[in-house]
Amino acid sequence: MSRVIAVLNGPNLNLLGEREPDIYGHATLPEAEALASEAAQRAGYALDFRQSNHEGVLVDAIQELRKTVAGLVINPAGFTHTSVAIHDALTTVRGPVVEVHLSNLHRREEWRRISQVSTVADCVIMGCGVRGYALAVDYITSSPAERG
Repeated sequence: MSRVIAVLNGPNLNLLGEREPDIYGHATLPEAEALASEAAQRAGYALDFRQSNHEGVLVDAIQELRKTVAGLVINPAGFTHTSVAIHDALTTVRGPVVEVHLSNLHRREEWRRISQVSTVADCVIMGCGVRGYALAVDYITSSPAERG
């Protein structure tokens, strides 16, 4: 079994800490990566952490990683609501898939409440800020019985 967890981040998350901090907080993407990495290391896993503003790059990454990782965490950002391509790629991932959002989508605009990803995710974590990344890693490293 693989001891690597993939974390993929969608568009504009490279601006985390600068863009709309009243919604997304002041923490940066490297800080989110550090929290996820610490959680992975505690459980004896490595982390493959990536960000892209391009849908096709994210689809390519999912396809590349689908058979080789213990699980995949994805914050699809703006692609959450629009990307059937990311949805379809995620259906091929062998391990658990966790969807993460920094803010609570249900407290935002109506159109943000619809996720193309949630129907293929084993778990959805939202509204926890960057701590959500560590929670997602904890979910993947837990036993199937603990996941419910």
